Amino acid sequence: MGALWVFALIPVFALIFARINFKQVVALDEGTERMQHIAQAIRVGANAFVNHELRVLSIYGFVIALVLAIVIEWYVGIAFVMGAFMSALAGYIGMKIATYANVRVSNKARTEKDIGKTLKVAFQGGSVMGLCVSGLALLGLFLVYIIFGNWLGQLSPENIIIKVNWLGINYIPFTMTVSGYALGCSIIAMFDRVGGGVYTKAADMGADLVGKTELALPEDDPRNPATIADNVGDNVGDVAGLGADLLESYVGAVISAIVLILYTSFLLGVENLTYDSTIKLTYFPILFISIGLIASMIGILYIIVRKPTKNPHKDLNTSLMTSAFLTIIITFFLSLFYLSSISSLEFQNVGFRLGAFSPWLAAVIGIVDGILMGFVAEYYTNDEYHPTKELSEFAKGGPAIVITKGLALGMGSVLLPVFLLMLGILISFEIAGLYGVAMAALGMLSFVATTVSVDSYGPIADNAGGISEMAKLPPEVREITDKLDAVGNTTAAIGKGFAIGSAALAALALFASFVFSQAGPADEGIGHLENILLLNMMDSRTIAGAIFGAALPYFFSAYLINAVVNAANKMVDEVRRQFREIPGLMEGKVDPDYERCIRISSEGALSQIKMPALIATLTPIISGFILGPNFVGGLLIGTTLSGVMLAIFTANSGGAWDNAKKRIESGGVEGEAKGTDAHKATVVGDTVGDPLKDTVGPSLDILIKIMAVTSLITVSIFKVYHLF
Repeated sequence: MGALWVFALIPVFALIFARINFKQVVALDEGTERMQHIAQAIRVGANAFVNHELRVLSIYGFVIALVLAIVIEWYVGIAFVMGAFMSALAGYIGMKIATYANVRVSNKARTEKDIGKTLKVAFQGGSVMGLCVSGLALLGLFLVYIIFGNWLGQLSPENIIIKVNWLGINYIPFTMTVSGYALGCSIIAMFDRVGGGVYTKAADMGADLVGKTELALPEDDPRNPATIADNVGDNVGDVAGLGADLLESYVGAVISAIVLILYTSFLLGVENLTYDSTIKLTYFPILFISIGLIASMIGILYIIVRKPTKNPHKDLNTSLMTSAFLTIIITFFLSLFYLSSISSLEFQNVGFRLGAFSPWLAAVIGIVDGILMGFVAEYYTNDEYHPTKELSEFAKGGPAIVITKGLALGMGSVLLPVFLLMLGILISFEIAGLYGVAMAALGMLSFVATTVSVDSYGPIADNAGGISEMAKLPPEVREITDKLDAVGNTTAAIGKGFAIGSAALAALALFASFVFSQAGPADEGIGHLENILLLNMMDSRTIAGAIFGAALPYFFSAYLINAVVNAANKMVDEVRRQFREIPGLMEGKVDPDYERCIRISSEGALSQIKMPALIATLTPIISGFILGPNFVGGLLIGTTLSGVMLAIFTANSGGAWDNAKKRIESGGVEGEAKGTDAHKATVVGDTVGDPLKDTVGPSLDILIKIMAVTSLITVSIFKVYHLF
């Protein structure tokens, strides 16, 4: 318990660090009066949308918490509220700093004309989001451990058993509590990702299709009515949504290990795994990520305090690698000293082949796997490598060729990451059993503070470019912000690779817990092993569930794309109307009606945020009550498999289309530049890719984990009460 209190100070220090970075960024000069005016318009639009979204979320959150409290136990509802609050707060703080940092990045590029110094400001702004994601998520987890695990005794020896509540629902109390916390994080992440994704992509598509393609206006031209809405969208979608997404992935990875070891301990019994050993393995995941947070703070400081260079890509990668390397080294000593008291027989009973170092090595496998998946994403989406280079060259053939080639690139990019995932699962399982698979997922996200900092800096740089264009700053300013934005697109693809990979690994561990939770109440402290759910793929319900589950991500993705397209279509009509009906707009003599475009994006996003969350939560519940746990088991398998493939495909296709466009804009394709037919073709490709990479792809990993956690929470009900 003493160690828990000491480690609980780490997220507090991270939040203090975030506060310092926030104040240092805000203290910088905002630039000219016009720059300040544009930044204020973006800030007001982002605040209005997020505040409205939070009001909607609070209603749904209250209803879900109340249902959990009544149907299961009061403390599950409280834990859900805690998770939802931490997730919403992280997204809100990230959005706030992004709307302050954007204009300061633009001004730094204007006054210094130095890409290294400009990167430092953008990254310091992004680090506030990264530190808040990791700090708030981890602080919430420590509070769950301290309040529910220790003060309320859920981690006491007499409570690590399956209990039965008034409805006949079976559960281990602490597993249900942490699952409620994770579900709160997941629901907010789904709302933020969908709402922010629809908002930003509707505005982005409207601005591009009319402004760039039809009228040949530069990107973020102040004459384009959708530009402010597009820049608002960068903050509410690519920063707030991204932060909530990776916070949810982070928590999901942690609780998958916690839930799994508690069910394993219950099934093995105290003679095979003692209470003290169970507690150590239950604490180990949050101690591990606490050290990862320390390593992340050092990696973040690397960029903030060192002398800036001219190579932002190298600096960001060095920060990531520093965080990963330090995490690996320090957690080695954690494993050596913390797990050494567990006996070799107990290690053997839980599947640890290498003793105390088994979970550490499994986590290292996850870290290496995540980094390699990130490099694969970079290879397919960075315009310095062959796939995206080739895509930009093919733009000379027109939009159809660009789209077809980009689809092929995305499909082809699926195999290698999935192969790496396969190896990660096999190796981590061989080293440390299913607990090792959960630790591999945890390893991928153990330095998430740095990952999110690197990811969040990209939208801030993109916003800075928009402000530079609208404020009519010198071309070299936009050149600097565009270079930073291009690097940001690649780092975002890397971050999505981490989120997708960890989702697959965490889903496997949660699925195992779903199976183990069927053991039923204990006799003499040992679960009924014969009651564990056995899924036979030859069973009609299991295979039917798998087929239906495999189709679900496609239906889910179609809904999200339609939501973006419907809002974008209204945006396109509005932008065309303004150019047609407002005299002098094309000549730049009058300002467009930015507010109307912001309203279209807001209404389109807010009207669509409910259905995806309902799909994720209600599908396993309804199908469980109709067809039982075997069908839901198959459903989870199918959804995880097809969801992972689709997420990788959409992320990499979208990223490649975006950077192919930027390669032409930067003069990377001989004879082509902004405004040429090849450039217009890549703009069309980028527009097609926008909802794929920034709405569909990031939402799929949330879908996978929400379904897994919801199934785990409700399986003991529909195991007994199902129609067929």
